[in-house]
Amino acid sequence: MAQRVSVLGAGDEARLLSFLERHPDTTMFLRGNLRRAGIVDRGQRFGGTYVAAFEDDAVVGAAAHFWNGNLVVEAPDGLDAIARCAVSSTGRAVNGVLGPWDQTQRVLAVLALDVATASLATRDGLFALPLCDLRVPALLERAEVACRRPRSDELDRLASWQTAYHIEILGARDGPELRERVRASLLEMNEAGTHWVLEVDGAPVAYSAFNAVLPDCVQVGGVYTPPELRGRGYARAVVAGSLLDARAGGASRSVLFTGDENRAAQTAYRALGYRRTGDWGLILFS
Repeated sequence: MAQRVSVLGAGDEARLLSFLERHPDTTMFLRGNLRRAGIVDRGQRFGGTYVAAFEDDAVVGAAAHFWNGNLVVEAPDGLDAIARCAVSSTGRAVNGVLGPWDQTQRVLAVLALDVATASLATRDGLFALPLCDLRVPALLERAEVACRRPRSDELDRLASWQTAYHIEILGARDGPELRERVRASLLEMNEAGTHWVLEVDGAPVAYSAFNAVLPDCVQVGGVYTPPELRGRGYARAVVAGSLLDARAGGASRSVLFTGDENRAAQTAYRALGYRRTGDWGLILFS
């Protein structure tokens, strides 16, 4: 049983990372956001309040309540106290709960969150791939096919695709707020170089992005192919192309999560070499 739970601050980074790195596949959001925004919560984008449970001086469980209201957990020990402390410390509403499946279910109970009010509540498969084992689709070898970063003049088209993705996959409600959020995210990824399009005969046909990036690992998200272009292997090819770029940049591993009911996506990812490593909980509230 954890001896104490406390909010982390400057100087606690090494102890936190030592714990998170022992759970690499489930802590991409925690580690990625920590790297981007630091451990001190100033309400900045990607920032959050990090809370940990300790035994002696070692972290045995952690969570962060982020700027957007999402509570992300990886706490084999001390989960109840960590979740309560994180939420009470920020004063933010809980807009989402993400983490290992069994832990997200426990958090819902501890915080008395009604899953019936969630816009999305899924048990996803968590998949991982050592990039040395990536199987590259033959489609990428065709002369008329290219995987590349988007151009600025394509962002309107991609904003439409990502709005559709948020509605179809994440249960979001269409409207100005969603469209503004999607547009801002695309501009940010365009600047960071963390999203890709697959082009066939000069026209974009599929999209993929990284929603968390570390020097050694990338987490794939936002994969989308317009309905009329599905079933042709485009999603598989754009993900593979993005992973080839990540591998060339020094990454050695990739992770992602996808719904248990999304058999087509799971088939595509397994074909690239991904293997299931666990169950991921994704609960989002409107």
